[in-house]
Amino acid sequence: MSKKQIEVTGKKDTRSGFGEGLLELGKKNESVVALCADLTGSLKMNAFQDNFPDRFFQIGIAEANMMGIAAGMTIGGKIPFTGTFANFSTGRVYDQIRQSIAYSGKNVKICASHAGVTLGEDGATHQILEDIGMMKMLPNMTVIVPADFNQTKAATMAIADHEGPVYLRFGRPSVPIFTPADKPFVIGKADVIFEGADVTIIACGHLVWKAIEAAQALEEKGIDAEVINMHTIKPLDEDAILKSVRKTGCVVTAEEHMINGGLGDAVAQVLARHMPSPQEYVGVNDTFGESGTPDALMEKYQIDTKDVIAAAERVLKRK
Repeated sequence: MSKKQIEVTGKKDTRSGFGEGLLELGKKNESVVALCADLTGSLKMNAFQDNFPDRFFQIGIAEANMMGIAAGMTIGGKIPFTGTFANFSTGRVYDQIRQSIAYSGKNVKICASHAGVTLGEDGATHQILEDIGMMKMLPNMTVIVPADFNQTKAATMAIADHEGPVYLRFGRPSVPIFTPADKPFVIGKADVIFEGADVTIIACGHLVWKAIEAAQALEEKGIDAEVINMHTIKPLDEDAILKSVRKTGCVVTAEEHMINGGLGDAVAQVLARHMPSPQEYVGVNDTFGESGTPDALMEKYQIDTKDVIAAAERVLKRK
């Protein structure tokens, strides 16, 4: 009987987890305010707007202004959650985030939907694949990439209690829900989904489910894979990485992001300093995206289940 079993309770987009988490926060904490750059429906912020109209601010297509307003609100004790697409949450407003939020450690929660190629048909101009790298390089910034609806909801609520700027990245497509609804979200503490002895697979965001599928397929081939949901990219759970790779001797990293600068780079730095080990990367390799269905794009850019399996088989040969 397979040891790589996991309970799936449905399928839903992670942006809806953000919307539900934000609504719950609104009920519990009157300091929480929300700002949106003309994408209220896409960010699932409607319920917060309907229930707390005096704490919701529609800024319009003026993302740089939104970041400046959010930074100013923190001075009065508010906890602002900004909402727009990941591309407009980072690439369009990097200067404002760097100067007005990160530099002074302002308590702004930058919430970014439609990240990666699974944005789909909107194409390369909207499919940012560099945002994790951009954000994790900023001093004072915490970077979180949850894996499913439940974890995104829990992460949204957890970051309100964290003092300082946070980048929360989630997405558009529906993905299996496998995280327990009552599981607390601990910033900086990785979740080990499957234990294994042969190869470590460390993933974040939508690629966690692909890693789970890969581990199940590898088990059928007699390969025992350990799967780690590295939902927090910064601060990184270095102990979890080292403990796992010390056991398995090799690692695959998987992310819906550019290979340059993302989760894989962060893991590689830890291993280079403490435990040099064979590593293979599953990620977009130094290219922009394009218009297409999410599934077709994940296949084309080699960030699908079969690519995680192939990376695990390659890295095992390097042990």
